[in-house]
Amino acid sequence: MFHKELYTSTREDNYQLVIKQLDALLDGETDRIANLSNASALLNQFLSDINWVGFYVLKEDELVLGPFQGLPACVRIPVGKGVCGTAVSKRETQLVSDVNQFPGHIACDAASQSEIVIPIIIDDQVFGVLDIDSPNKNTFDEVDQECLEQFVEVLKKHI
Repeated sequence: MFHKELYTSTREDNYQLVIKQLDALLDGETDRIANLSNASALLNQFLSDINWVGFYVLKEDELVLGPFQGLPACVRIPVGKGVCGTAVSKRETQLVSDVNQFPGHIACDAASQSEIVIPIIIDDQVFGVLDIDSPNKNTFDEVDQECLEQFVEVLKKHI
């Protein structure tokens, strides 16, 4: 059984703890939907100042909404469009401090002001993205990027 953790150390140490929790939480489970669901729930309880966290899965030439925590979201996003589609087309993390300054930003939730999107690449193929939104500008930084990329690396073992 999972118990909510109080994260009281440095940000980096807290991230390392949540990454270990992810690995333990998903250990032995092979269902992708279940694992993506628990991963989004884990991040939702860990991260502060966010209003949406979840996954989009690549199907043909568009991202399709997967498990998430937050308000209802856009169901389909074309590759190359918005922050999520850009992360897929460039195959690199998109760290956006102000979504209003991102050309072509797709506003699924008008409250979102900053965003980070990490592509999930398995065997050189894009599987999808981890998408996290915040109602505040400048929420995410290089520490978040590095640690969330590590989170995705562990998640990939379970999807």
